[in-house]
Amino acid sequence: MIFDHEKAKQNTKRIVFVGKGQKFDFETGKVVDGKGRSHPIYMFVDSKNYYICEVRYGGASANALQRGLWTHTKNAIDYFDSLTNGWIDYSHNHTLVKLFSLALNSSEEGHKTVNEILQKDINRLKKL
Repeated sequence: MIFDHEKAKQNTKRIVFVGKGQKFDFETGKVVDGKGRSHPIYMFVDSKNYYICEVRYGGASANALQRGLWTHTKNAIDYFDSLTNGWIDYSHNHTLVKLFSLALNSSEEGHKTVNEILQKDINRLKKL
């Protein structure tokens, strides 16, 4: 997926600060108190208060992945293009997520065994 930053720049009408414990109400276009953020952000929205992207900040309790420019693909789908033109489906693949989870918590011996299984499957797919 490629983020169209030029389109995002052109369509950004407001940059809204959303503080700790706050959230952005997309219907009213206002920041409201309530169950909200752990760390503050600057949210970029268009003329209809639709989400484009955000810049996240965090103190010592925020890790590096909780800081910087972010966008939620599903909330800003108009700002993304697929390099594969739909060949790759970007919907959730829970099986792949589980595979990564298991791989991160297994031994190198396990990795070697799984690599062999996956390579056999790739070879099978090439023959189709």
